[in-house]
Amino acid sequence: MPTAINAAVAQQTAAGSVPSTTAGTTEGAGGGTGGIYSAIISRNQPIIRIKEKTYEELHKKCLEKNILYEDPDFPPNESSLFYSQKSPVKFEWKRPREICENPRFIIGGANRTDICQGELGNCWFLAAIACLTLNKKLLCRVIPHDQSFIQNYAGIFHFQQFWRYGDWVDVVIDDCLPTYNNQLVFTKSSQRNEFWSALLEKAYAKLHGSYEALKGGNTTEAMEDFTGGVTEFYEIKDAPKDIYKIMKHAIDRGSLMASSIDDDLGFSYGSAPRSNIGELIARMVKNQENAQMTQSTVDYQGTEERPAWTIVPMQYETRMSCGLVKGHAYSVTAVEEVLFKGEKIRLVRLRNPWGQVEWNGAWSDKSEEWDSVDEAEKIRLQHKVVEDGEFWISFQDFMRHFTKLEICNLTPDTLEVDKFQTWTVSVNEGRWVRGCSAGGCRNYPDTFWTNPQYRLKLLEEDDDPEDEEVICSFLVALMQKNRRKERKLGANLYTIGFAIYEVTALDFALCTMHGTKHHLQKDFFLYNASKARSKTYINMREISERFRLPPSEYVIIPSTYDPHQEGEFILRVFSEKRSLSEVIHSHHIAPIIFVSDRANSNKELTTDENAGKNGEKTQADEKKRSSTKAHEESEEQKQFRNIFRQIAGDDMEINAEELRNVLNNVVKKHKDLRSEGFELESCRSMIALMDTDGSGKINFDEFRHLWDKIKSWQKIFKRYDTDHSGTINSYEMRNAVNDAGFRLNNQLYDIITMRYADKNMNIDFDSFICCFVRLDAMFRAFHAFDKDGDGIIKLNVLEVNCLTRVC
Repeated sequence: MPTAINAAVAQQTAAGSVPSTTAGTTEGAGGGTGGIYSAIISRNQPIIRIKEKTYEELHKKCLEKNILYEDPDFPPNESSLFYSQKSPVKFEWKRPREICENPRFIIGGANRTDICQGELGNCWFLAAIACLTLNKKLLCRVIPHDQSFIQNYAGIFHFQQFWRYGDWVDVVIDDCLPTYNNQLVFTKSSQRNEFWSALLEKAYAKLHGSYEALKGGNTTEAMEDFTGGVTEFYEIKDAPKDIYKIMKHAIDRGSLMASSIDDDLGFSYGSAPRSNIGELIARMVKNQENAQMTQSTVDYQGTEERPAWTIVPMQYETRMSCGLVKGHAYSVTAVEEVLFKGEKIRLVRLRNPWGQVEWNGAWSDKSEEWDSVDEAEKIRLQHKVVEDGEFWISFQDFMRHFTKLEICNLTPDTLEVDKFQTWTVSVNEGRWVRGCSAGGCRNYPDTFWTNPQYRLKLLEEDDDPEDEEVICSFLVALMQKNRRKERKLGANLYTIGFAIYEVTALDFALCTMHGTKHHLQKDFFLYNASKARSKTYINMREISERFRLPPSEYVIIPSTYDPHQEGEFILRVFSEKRSLSEVIHSHHIAPIIFVSDRANSNKELTTDENAGKNGEKTQADEKKRSSTKAHEESEEQKQFRNIFRQIAGDDMEINAEELRNVLNNVVKKHKDLRSEGFELESCRSMIALMDTDGSGKINFDEFRHLWDKIKSWQKIFKRYDTDHSGTINSYEMRNAVNDAGFRLNNQLYDIITMRYADKNMNIDFDSFICCFVRLDAMFRAFHAFDKDGDGIIKLNVLEVNCLTRVC
């Protein structure tokens, strides 16, 4: 049975937006899965969208007009600071030239000692920045160094290549920063006139909607956003025996790494800590006043640069007697061995983002152990006796005090400890939709099967001469999207995980009809155990796991721990050899809107199709008419004919309003169907479906044909109304639609659920029939446009308009 770590249920919110790849805008409207779903949910956006200007264009425009840039998307006001409550004090937004003399973007190169935490619980983010400074190539990709407060200054800066769920975005900001008493409120440099770290933090805050959104997190989240890499997460108490070797290889290959210590209150880096903004700001004011008093006793006259004042621990970060801080993230900046009294000692170098407060035990800056190390070794290890937040600690003490280790591998090549490998990667975007594809974990067998399913083919085994097993190595990484940005709406990280099942050709054959891949059904998961799964369900942005399985076909099921939780996700699969990962039962060939496997099943009303060349009726036609006549003479048809004649009159044709009266009279006699009566709009759709001459009315034969359809759909409805409530559960709609012969993709199932299910995720009979009528009309229209029968249609705007109005 799956277990959850901190499995708190987040408040239900709509799925978030998809990041834009244009400058000046971090996220735009629309869903993340593309196709028709994105078109549906973005229908309220402007028809003609203005192309966003790039950083270069904005910068040039400001220089030409001799103005300083002001960011309209992240304005210098309280909306960019906090979302949970108003600030009790007034912050002043100032440009660096208003804060100090001679401001600089970078002084002497960006390095890990430039970063000091401000009045915000984002040590996880700052620890990632410190790691980033160790890789100059990566650093220059994220932080363009050709920006300045001197040459071509226009108050505009940009930070390139933030990785956002498969896309790289360039974030443009102005240089207005929040201050109090002329001091930066948030991240600052150890040198008062250096501003790259403060501006990088602002760009990251813009990416997530506000500064407050950065409060609380895990370091790998920012590491991945800087690199697009793959994370591995270790509980140190359960770490493998060769964890030192893993850490050493990670440092040698440029991986970013951080570690943390759990606090005693169960604080999780995956969710925002419970802290009051008012208390946080009151603490800040007190610290600033104390700093001003301390500053007044120190003479800085004659020096151009003054140190920035850092802070005391946050209320959820607790300093221990050994100098380490609980509930706090540290950067791992080196892993080395040193010769000490004839014996090799393993050491780990860490950095506190505060820029102060260090470990005071063995191998700390001033410890006596360094007295026995020669000067050459001290220089190699960059040993310094200075309160800068960085310190060495023995690997033994590191393992005893720290609880979590996070490694962000920059490329798949770094995933193996002993050798470089060439890995392939597949990326799939998906959604959990309440009532349709948000089925929860395996503890919920009635809905687990409805989760998105991804087919994985492992085609070739690893090339490892020392391994006698025929095995394929791969890594699965499941990441939930946009939850941090949606905190202001009450969202938090969901508790997520995944399971992997092996499938045979027979399994797929049992759920494959007309050549279309379908979801594996509930029975499959009831009678088959998973071959692999995530170790646990946890409320982090991403969960990743490495696996070794024999070549075969598998299905990956990503899910939240509890059902009915809506959100977007991205599923990445890295494999050492050739593999194929694809979503099950979804069509991606543009410009297909709908694909029908029903051939001529919707052409019953075109009676002249089976006529002979000269209009002569075939024997089959005569038999069909005889059968129809016998059918017309049944008691039920006589009853319908009488009702129909009474309403239609002498012309024996009815309009939508009259059709509603007929259907409601008939349905009232079925006590087992819960219905409030058919709506007029539904009846108009039925008229459009059956009206062959465009009169806006249907005759008795057309009505009888419609009723035959409704009866067949009624049987399907009753089949899935297992509790005889007169409704069916929305999760069963996928199977009901399949039973009726419609072949849809996952996005359309999601849309159907959102359109027709009630707040309890149930669908009543008239909504069910209305849905099927419109599906039938859509498929009929598709066949009409698909003149060459290849299953692909291209429509112009007028044809799309016609199609949507008819259906």
